[in-house]
Amino acid sequence: SGGNISVIDSIGNIWITPSGTDKGSLKPEEVVCVAPDGVFEGPLKPSMEYPLHREVYEARPDIRALIHAHPPLLTSFSIVHRIPDTTMIREWREICGTVGYAGYAIPGTDAMADKVATGFRRGHEMVIMENHAVVAGGKDLAEALARLETLENCARTTHAAGFIGEIIMPGDTQSDNGDLVSGISMTDSIRDLQAGRRDRVISHDEELLAEEICRMTVRACTRGLMYGFSGTVSSRTGHGDYLITPERILRCDIRKQDIIVAGYGDLTGNNSFSEVADSALTGERTVADNGAGSSYSDQTEWLHAEIYRRFPSINAVITARPPYLMAYAVTGREFDVRTIPESWLLLQEMPVVPFVSLSAGRREIFDKLGAGSPALLMTNDSVLVTGGSLLQAFDRLEVAEMTAMSLILGKSLGTVMTISEDNIDELKRNFFSK
Repeated sequence: SGGNISVIDSIGNIWITPSGTDKGSLKPEEVVCVAPDGVFEGPLKPSMEYPLHREVYEARPDIRALIHAHPPLLTSFSIVHRIPDTTMIREWREICGTVGYAGYAIPGTDAMADKVATGFRRGHEMVIMENHAVVAGGKDLAEALARLETLENCARTTHAAGFIGEIIMPGDTQSDNGDLVSGISMTDSIRDLQAGRRDRVISHDEELLAEEICRMTVRACTRGLMYGFSGTVSSRTGHGDYLITPERILRCDIRKQDIIVAGYGDLTGNNSFSEVADSALTGERTVADNGAGSSYSDQTEWLHAEIYRRFPSINAVITARPPYLMAYAVTGREFDVRTIPESWLLLQEMPVVPFVSLSAGRREIFDKLGAGSPALLMTNDSVLVTGGSLLQAFDRLEVAEMTAMSLILGKSLGTVMTISEDNIDELKRNFFSK
């Protein structure tokens, strides 16, 4: 029964979850409508936190949905009076915005409502509540949920990273300051790239592939590998095209009509991405400056496209930010996959590629993939996995995250002992000698 959710409609009615009910079995007719004058009808009372929701909506007319919840790691941050630092991964910062902090007050009181609303009034999109939990706002429920899930996974990563090393912030960020935005930038040549989208109806076979992409994406959410708007799945279709998940769609609710058809055979300006990226390393410009900004989604889509162009044997690519793998990504620590036979057989190695390769050319990424690595970690960014099929790529992602989790959790039990070189040689003879 904990937590509460609300939206505000165009005439000022606040639709909010009722007090003392099971949120897991909530029915639409049980959501309480509170009029602008505070009057509501029906047998159910609005959540005791209604004053908090009302005050935030009054403070921030642009916010149209709120979620108040008690996820475990964010609650842990609230009881040690800390705010998770989203600047360690730029996409987290882009999704969450700035995060504020509200001092303690009794739940359901006007004092609590005022303290939380003050945080939103200062421009924060989320507020950690001292010794309580968190409130996430958004222009709609999808954005509020994406922010909540992203910040919780940032908190998980921060906690997990504490077992393996010091978190390294990417250059030009304002670390540990919720009032300052990230300053991560990329070269102008990379910024100018535009996706090779196809404006056409997808074929029957592509429709089936789109359904498979959706199933894998939703499955990734249930396994804790993706969340909110985070994570990108793509698959080659043939004839220079591929299907890819779009940005700003909840991964847990993605549908086949959301999937985008894109191309890797005719990149912008008749330049391959590699030519543009390589010129960025030398400061040369190959595409006229159009002044457009670029999100991580733009970069990710072009990375997928260039992988398909360069490597014909790769038919599926996934980029994701699961918490335990990200603990290695934000500390820059080597990730040893020699834990159990399955981990080594599927991954063999997990190279760590510097963050700068994302904004200054990506040649290291392609070098590693070309050398036979099916997956790699990009520091302060994501994990990249490839496969001959969607299932193989997903399998590698899931095994990689579970391996990272077992390594980190194993440290609390004793010294982690990896498979010996003799054992590895034996695996090679048994599985790769034919």
